[in-house]
Amino acid sequence: MAWDESRHALGVPAMDDTHREFVELAYALLVASDEDFPALFVRLHEHTRQHFEHEGRLMKSCRFPAIGEHNSEHLRVLGELAHFARGVAAGRLGAAREYVRNLPTWFAGHLATMDSALAGCLKKA
Repeated sequence: MAWDESRHALGVPAMDDTHREFVELAYALLVASDEDFPALFVRLHEHTRQHFEHEGRLMKSCRFPAIGEHNSEHLRVLGELAHFARGVAAGRLGAAREYVRNLPTWFAGHLATMDSALAGCLKKA
């Protein structure tokens, strides 16, 4: 998964910058060696936590009507990342690697639905 301005940019610089970093970390994990994977997974987990906290503040700032659904999705993903992080910390990379292989599909759907709606709300505010 590589950043594609025409597919990924939402026109809200604060979101686009964070999403670009997420895409770069996800790609780095896709091609990482077993030696590099654990540290990169920790970075992705921390980035995603901060990313979702930032989006939470953005949702509040524009009174985003679907804040509950969007926050629930964030909590679900953070729970998954925490689950796989425990396996990675124990040296079990297989399940986390499979999870990372599915991130591009999840991200495309999340971006096209929840995040694009949030971007629209922010542009109106």
